[in-house]
Amino acid sequence: MKIAYVPIDERPCNTSVVERIAQSAVDLELIIPPVECFGLKKRPADTEGLWEWLNQVGKTADALILSIDMLLYGGLIPSRLHHFAAEKGADFIHRLRSFHHAHPKLLIYGAISIMRTPQYSSNDEEPDYYQEWGRELFLRASLIDKQNRDLLSQEDQNLLNQIQAVLPKEYIEDYETRRSFNLSITSEMLYLVDQGVLMFLSIPQDDSAEYGYTALDQKIIVSKRERLRLQQKVHMYPGSDEVGATLLTRVFSELKQIRTKIYPLWSSTLGPQLVPMYEDRPFAESMKSHLLAAGCQFVENPEAADLILAYNTPGRVMQESWEQTKKDITYTSFRNLLNFVDQITEYLHEGKKVILADSAYANGSDLELISLLDNAEVLDQLLSYKGWNTNCNTLGTTIAQGVLGQFGHPRMIRENILYHLFDDCFYQAKVRMEMVEDFLPQFGLNYFDLKEQAEVVNLERNKRLLTCYKELIWKSFQGIKIEEVQTYAPWNRMFECGIQLKFGKQLID
Repeated sequence: MKIAYVPIDERPCNTSVVERIAQSAVDLELIIPPVECFGLKKRPADTEGLWEWLNQVGKTADALILSIDMLLYGGLIPSRLHHFAAEKGADFIHRLRSFHHAHPKLLIYGAISIMRTPQYSSNDEEPDYYQEWGRELFLRASLIDKQNRDLLSQEDQNLLNQIQAVLPKEYIEDYETRRSFNLSITSEMLYLVDQGVLMFLSIPQDDSAEYGYTALDQKIIVSKRERLRLQQKVHMYPGSDEVGATLLTRVFSELKQIRTKIYPLWSSTLGPQLVPMYEDRPFAESMKSHLLAAGCQFVENPEAADLILAYNTPGRVMQESWEQTKKDITYTSFRNLLNFVDQITEYLHEGKKVILADSAYANGSDLELISLLDNAEVLDQLLSYKGWNTNCNTLGTTIAQGVLGQFGHPRMIRENILYHLFDDCFYQAKVRMEMVEDFLPQFGLNYFDLKEQAEVVNLERNKRLLTCYKELIWKSFQGIKIEEVQTYAPWNRMFECGIQLKFGKQLID
């Protein structure tokens, strides 16, 4: 099968990671636009170039995974910065409908994000004024929404009054005008699903919260989806950067006419009911949404399952991965990792395929879990390991790797596990913040800006990652020698990095 893929942006998590998942399957060709078409963070992609590419690949591809954010705005970040008028939206809708008519046999699976509202002040990915007023923009909308649904405490009412008195109205107007345009486009996508232009629509919510702009937009879309009875064809859930992998899994499953059955194994008793950081619902509810969006089926006993989803969650309190040296006591008292690893080991010994979603911490792996899996000599026997960014980023990509990996190449599957150990574990949970504290200050750099010193940072990061591998992995991947690690900073900051591994000995299939 041949699947064309337009990602939400140019970062490795949305391009090379998805390509790696696709390469682990047999009889699957994933094609993406040339890099010349992509933008760079806040600089929009060449959308006309993307349209030209689509018209070419539409002639031969079996299906298309299409990011509306990329094709309309030029990427996820540009979708938060544009100044489009209503006419731009109408032209885009017409053009997309015409594209479908020109390629009626091409199955189009779309994705469009509900615009996020970060809870902190930073203009790294937002308009300039978000650096000074971002927290206030979030709180204002959150408190007004809460006021309309519930009663505000006197303390909350006082806070809202203070914010209303100082928050510049022009920033509120600019922010809400852009959100209104984006919401209108998302609404129009539902009509395109109803008319058969889009086979399926995924609406992930990046950095979602219970109250505020995202929740208000979600309510409008949910209501419209219900009126049109599109619940089976339009799915909405927390996430963002995993959406390409999720839709790839759905397309792959539908074209192969399979429905993978998945049974969850939880690391903690309270885990399924906890709400992870940066999301608006319990782990268990997000799991249901992601399984359905990927075309999979939740089953209640392991005997009926094709895959065991080992789901590592907090005990009761969730922290960032770089806080593990001072982790909350409930990571131990409300969770038993020894039992979790013992169960994973037993399933593997029984011949079950196990995929792991390492979501106990935000933005990186659980270092203790990795060491326990390595001690048990099962780390390299997993079908998938993911532990990056938000819970749903981790969840969606590990499901994808599991489904495609069922029919895949053992060598590529092991390479993918190693890739995510270097990225999710060694970098995100350990090296990233160590370098921010002890290396960047030497060059006058900071987390969000590597200035002209990115190559210096890359070289130091390369050495530290390779050292981590040698120090932390004792028993797994025996006979495999990693000679070289090369990294780069796609957005010239420390948050993410691209990784290339050079193997000294070919992985054994």
